[in-house]
Amino acid sequence: MTGADVYPPEKRSAVMRRVKGRDTTPELIVRKALTALGARYRLHRKDLPGSPDVVLPGRRLALFVHGCFWHGHDCARGARVPKANRDYWVGKVGRNRARDEASRAALAVQGWRVETLWECELKDAAALERRLRDLLSTRVAGPSSSTE
Repeated sequence: MTGADVYPPEKRSAVMRRVKGRDTTPELIVRKALTALGARYRLHRKDLPGSPDVVLPGRRLALFVHGCFWHGHDCARGARVPKANRDYWVGKVGRNRARDEASRAALAVQGWRVETLWECELKDAAALERRLRDLLSTRVAGPSSSTE
């Protein structure tokens, strides 16, 4: 074992392989809330920059549901850096943040509204519902997508 890691390297690799990139618990929370609000959405549109987690084509709204640790949020969990292999994790999160910003910018150029919902923000169901209602009530003029 290296550093403060509680698992041997083989076990750590197995644990990390199980980390999902889609259909995560935070993503499911957002999708359930959107469904309860009657919103129609699409998932992981590969034809859009960054393949947003949730896309509402009629509203030109792209939602990213980010894990605080993986995307370097400024909350307690996002600010935490593992002691083992610290340089790797700082670089990894930095690359994720740079990729996120490039995706947001590319979507904005294409006329999409882009919002990020952070894992830590999803714990308050009432606040999440209010935020989603606000997002759903705002429409942006622009070209309509023909691939709904």
